[in-house]
Amino acid sequence: QVQLVESGGGLVQAGGSLRLSCAASGRPLSIYTMAWFRQAPGKEREFVADITWSGGSTYHADSVKGRFTISRDRAKNTAYLQMNNLKPEDTAVYYCAARSGVFGSRLNAANYADWGQGTQVTVSS
Repeated sequence: QVQLVESGGGLVQAGGSLRLSCAASGRPLSIYTMAWFRQAPGKEREFVADITWSGGSTYHADSVKGRFTISRDRAKNTAYLQMNNLKPEDTAVYYCAARSGVFGSRLNAANYADWGQGTQVTVSS
């Protein structure tokens, strides 16, 4: 099992930037991919981006492509989500998640075994 702890959320004006961090501990060598999801009030948890832990290949949802960038530092066992040009519709609790293999669609939160506690991102207009 992998323990994940997010940080870096906060309140920002539209057009601003934030960088989220997700520190992994426990069994980080078992990680195949790490992903960021978000959940706004009254909505389902939504896939944002993921990265393969070994090769660093990335995939971003269309809603954030060109604005958000996922990356990782294997030496620090940490994944990041750089968020630029933030919009009010980006307001949500952001979660990082990890999985040990390719088990079903990357977009489905049910296919991730390990989750962080979440960090709130609020974008004001």
